[in-house]
Amino acid sequence: MDRILIFSVFFVLLFSSCVPNKKLVYLQKGNELKQSFPKDSVIRIYNLSDYEYRLQPEDILSIRFQTLTEDEYNIFLNQQAGIGANGQNITLGGYLVDREGYIRFPEIGEIKVSGLTIHELEDKLENLARNYVEQPVVKIFLLNYRVTILGEVNGEGTITTNNNRLTIMEAIASAGGLSELADRSKVKIIRQQNGQSSIFYINLLQEELMQRSSFFTHQNDIIIVPPLKQRPFRKYFGPNLGLFVSTVSVLLLAINLISN
Repeated sequence: MDRILIFSVFFVLLFSSCVPNKKLVYLQKGNELKQSFPKDSVIRIYNLSDYEYRLQPEDILSIRFQTLTEDEYNIFLNQQAGIGANGQNITLGGYLVDREGYIRFPEIGEIKVSGLTIHELEDKLENLARNYVEQPVVKIFLLNYRVTILGEVNGEGTITTNNNRLTIMEAIASAGGLSELADRSKVKIIRQQNGQSSIFYINLLQEELMQRSSFFTHQNDIIIVPPLKQRPFRKYFGPNLGLFVSTVSVLLLAINLISN
């Protein structure tokens, strides 16, 4: 009877540690895990959030000017090679946006960039450059877009990219994906903007996340993935449970033999 009780407790604990698929599969819709769908057919369409990153202080920008003006008359030629001049704020081959939101060019002066999208800044610089060169084209890339991912991921760390439309899913994939014991329904985001840190939660199990602005990361986001409640059992208690049951069984057997 004692042995039956012990094994009953063992199986209850074992099944309570199982993680169902509905807690593991990303971007679900309703009860679709139990449904079948026609192949090669569009099931649903979502309009993505109209999100464009807006520049902020401490961003580092790669700015390249292209023009039909001959090199000897091209005042922006040194910028193509990433060569700095007095008064310029150039780092890592790019321009650092200062705390007031400005970058500085010796040729055209101080320019307010904070709050602009990259495309807006390209247009602004092209209009200014027309005063100096012929048919300018400006290409801008963000060099230090960073997102930090911590918790139940397969590779904690900070991701640096020049993709300023990085989605939450892309950031997680860059960290090696979530572990099997990650709670995908309560992912914490710490967002730093305008000298403040805002905190909110997202649910990676919901397909509707794709049409929300929170589907996209922001510069300097910190993503914290918590564990499922099954984690302590699976990671610590589970591996030792078999040894515990075997030990108790041997003790019970010894007690029965002595009592007989």
